[in-house]
Amino acid sequence: MKTIELKNARARKPEWNLAEPVNFYLDEGEHLAIVGRNGGGKSMLVDMITGRHPVNPDQITYSFTEPYNNLKHIMFRDTYGGDNDRTYFLQQRWNQMEIDEETPTVGSKLEEAFLLSGEDTPERRKLQKHLYELFHLDELLDKYIILLSSGELRKYKLTANLFTKPKVLIIENPFIGLDAETRDQVKELLDMLSKEKDMQIILVLSKMDEIPGFITRVIRMADLRFVSDIKVKTEFPIERCPYAMQVTQTEETMPPLPQEVIKFNNVTIRYGERTILKNLNWVVLKGEHWSLSGQNGAGKSTLLSLVCADNPQSYACDISLFGHKRGSGESIWDIKKHIGYVSPEMHRSYKQNIPAIQIVASGLKDTVGLYYKPTQQEKDLCIEWMNLFGIKHLADRKFLEMSSGEQRLVLLARAFVKSPDLLILDEPLHGLDLCNRNLVKAVIDRYMFENPDRTLIYVTHYESELPNCIDNSLYLKKN
Repeated sequence: MKTIELKNARARKPEWNLAEPVNFYLDEGEHLAIVGRNGGGKSMLVDMITGRHPVNPDQITYSFTEPYNNLKHIMFRDTYGGDNDRTYFLQQRWNQMEIDEETPTVGSKLEEAFLLSGEDTPERRKLQKHLYELFHLDELLDKYIILLSSGELRKYKLTANLFTKPKVLIIENPFIGLDAETRDQVKELLDMLSKEKDMQIILVLSKMDEIPGFITRVIRMADLRFVSDIKVKTEFPIERCPYAMQVTQTEETMPPLPQEVIKFNNVTIRYGERTILKNLNWVVLKGEHWSLSGQNGAGKSTLLSLVCADNPQSYACDISLFGHKRGSGESIWDIKKHIGYVSPEMHRSYKQNIPAIQIVASGLKDTVGLYYKPTQQEKDLCIEWMNLFGIKHLADRKFLEMSSGEQRLVLLARAFVKSPDLLILDEPLHGLDLCNRNLVKAVIDRYMFENPDRTLIYVTHYESELPNCIDNSLYLKKN
């Protein structure tokens, strides 16, 4: 018996269609992984399965009633509110003035999700308690949603959806943004759920090397079509990616920077009774390449917000950037002109559906979106960087019409476009397939090799994602 089946299905709107009519099925009892390159069509297929991009009713069947309740789709997109939250802005997480008595906490939102998902019974309360213990959520229940780290957000969102005990649970890239301990927790939970007879799991993965052992069937997609359909987990060939580092430098030259790029002297950051950073001393010298790691919620993103001048608490701390002590008269733009930056929060703040080349060009002026007309020389420079990241063909594509992986490559091109003195790359490989991960690491290594006076801060939870140029490390522990 088939749990879900699509027969010769096409989306009602042509722009939502794959290259060929879709013939897809999910057999009862099996657990499926959908894998492939960025932009290969994985999310478009899922949108047809879930009805987000509807097909004709006679082209899709479910073995269950009420698909809305029995088919749950989780997309980890760093949502601090709902998926349709349009009020988020880049620095909001660090501005406590934006928090009032109506700002939800993790506990209140999870309790709301629990009560909306079914009857309040002892059996369901036992499930709630188990999920809280598994993800160590007790220590987060009184924390505001807006203050959660990237990894904490994923734990919250996964828990809220599991309250419903759906027949089919579709999860896109469940492991991105999680430290090693939490990844193991997620794998343990998914493995446990896979053994329940009344729930099937579909994972959508850009990283083929993260297919869990409980998966019984793998569909591989490329170029908006099915490439293979295999009944067991298998090894996939690594696709070769041509690489060449040929980028023209900008004409504008920055004045030479002092040897000391970043200096933190006994820096402490608190939000209410919660201490995020405590007595942190850290010096980054010009030309050094740092990895920044630590547990989810240990303060990595907070630290970066201080460096990038997005956190107002930095003015109350003893912090020097590029030889200037914070609060000594420099503007936020004096700081940002030296920095190329990409992060999950930045990714989420880009909500304008404008051509990709305009997103890349915004990096020349440190704007979130484009508010000036670039010169032809600037456009040519943007195209060079887009070509380097393998996305030249996307220059005129609207940003919100791309896959998440393609969007991340556009934002990486934006971070590099002005050849910055300091590169801050926070989880830069989020959602990228293996080929693109290797490509991005190669770009970073070559950029640092050819520009020995440039400085790098690189955040990841995966040691395998570190570029070869890393020569220093900072590990943060939760206070």
